[in-house]
Amino acid sequence: MLITDALIQNAKRYPDDVALIERVPEKKIRRELSWSAFEKETNQISQFLRGQHIKKNDRVAILMTNRLEWLPIYFGILRCGAVVVPLNFRFEGLTIQKCLALTEAKMIFFEPTFNGILTKIKPELPLLHTWVMVSANEEGDIRPSFAMSYSKVISQMSGDSLNVKLVSSEIAGIYFTSGTTAFPKGVVLTHGNLASAAQVEIEHHHQTKNDVFLCIPPLYHTGAKMHWFGSLLSGSRAVILRGVEAQMILETVSEENVSIVWLLVPWAMDVLFAIESGDLKLSDYRIDQWRLMHIGAQPVPPALVKKWLEVFPHHQYDTNYGLTESSGPGCVHLGVENPHKVGAIGKPGKGWKTRIIDPNGQLVSIGEPGELLVKGPGVMQEYFQNPSETELVLKEGWLYTGDVAKMDKDGFIWLVDRQKDVIITGGENIYPVEVEDFLRLHPAVLDVAVIGVPSTRLGEITLAVIQPKPNCKVIVSELEQHAKGLPRYKRPRQYVLGDVPRNPTGKIEKPKLRKKYSGVEKSFRSEINE
Repeated sequence: MLITDALIQNAKRYPDDVALIERVPEKKIRRELSWSAFEKETNQISQFLRGQHIKKNDRVAILMTNRLEWLPIYFGILRCGAVVVPLNFRFEGLTIQKCLALTEAKMIFFEPTFNGILTKIKPELPLLHTWVMVSANEEGDIRPSFAMSYSKVISQMSGDSLNVKLVSSEIAGIYFTSGTTAFPKGVVLTHGNLASAAQVEIEHHHQTKNDVFLCIPPLYHTGAKMHWFGSLLSGSRAVILRGVEAQMILETVSEENVSIVWLLVPWAMDVLFAIESGDLKLSDYRIDQWRLMHIGAQPVPPALVKKWLEVFPHHQYDTNYGLTESSGPGCVHLGVENPHKVGAIGKPGKGWKTRIIDPNGQLVSIGEPGELLVKGPGVMQEYFQNPSETELVLKEGWLYTGDVAKMDKDGFIWLVDRQKDVIITGGENIYPVEVEDFLRLHPAVLDVAVIGVPSTRLGEITLAVIQPKPNCKVIVSELEQHAKGLPRYKRPRQYVLGDVPRNPTGKIEKPKLRKKYSGVEKSFRSEINE
């Protein structure tokens, strides 16, 4: 069943039940949308697109932060037979321009926040003929002269379905990669890819009509939306929280009867620290119904999960591994029944296969690191208009992830690191994630990023960026003493105290750190002393 059909089904079965809730704690805003209203707005959007001469396979972009209108717009584009292009709202103006130009987008839905950027790049986008501003404050927000008002145009549209026939093999969306090392690539996903992602999610996390899912990560990213697909298939409600503070999260869980939460590593850290420091007391919140906490989008420190299960012993826990190229999370997952394997990303997900190979393409032995390959119904069709990059990662149906992994004797896969992040120092391979996990065991450390920086003598040497917990003092000599628990060649050569930058999906932005610290070789006293 396609996800567009699932929405129709929910509107028929549960017309008056709440489908989506938006909470903006800072502005004391709470809005709801029922399944029937969700379906009606979706149809109004598709009718509007048809009136603007949007045809099958035309590209329509979304440039918005999380809000109640996001998913109806997304489904309205799909229902029309057009191709949705969700844009990372943190992209710079030039990158947004290039993404819109590459996809030849003909329409865009955007928030007032992006008025300045879009006004500047509009002359460079002659094919983009329809601009629609989505605002919760029609009177207070200034609308560019070239843009239509979302609320006005949608209110004039019929709520009847267009009845466009959609096929699973047809293109549904073009999702852009994060672009941390080069210009973002457009990942082409089909309606079948999206349907498989929905089925994988509900198979893994067993959502029922009674569950309530808390969605915090950005909806332009496959992770957040594909996890919400479990709510779509089960007809259960979801809460879109615009805010990431620990208190907001616990208040929302308590007040909205939330049972499933997907967190990124930084937010989970913040919740634990707030409880540990006494800033938040669990007794102030109603959380008995909270049954599942899962994390994905980046390597998850085992120490974090173990601490979480100590604080929330009744929780189920799952790790979800995936890529935009695999239609989001779930091609590998730990499984709630395997807490004894915390630290592993798990086994192949529902309908997926995996391999771990060496540079020659041969399967590695148990416990040996190699590149992780995945194969299944969620593998992307291609990189949009980029056959050379497509050929590098798609071979005989296998997706080459670029991640280094190993498998234990029980068949569980452990993520070692990204190939591009592996540090080679004096001929030895160092996997930063392993070092980061160890350094996080220090009681004063909140977050860690380990990178390689150039060295004329060793090729690269390791630098650890340490972000201390609030109000905690970290002394480098103590970190050096702590690191003696690692083999000598894996110990960082230098420590820097500072913030660890993470992108909206929680991944450490290591290219930024490498650029920042690439010229500090002379300050490495430990290298000079050798």
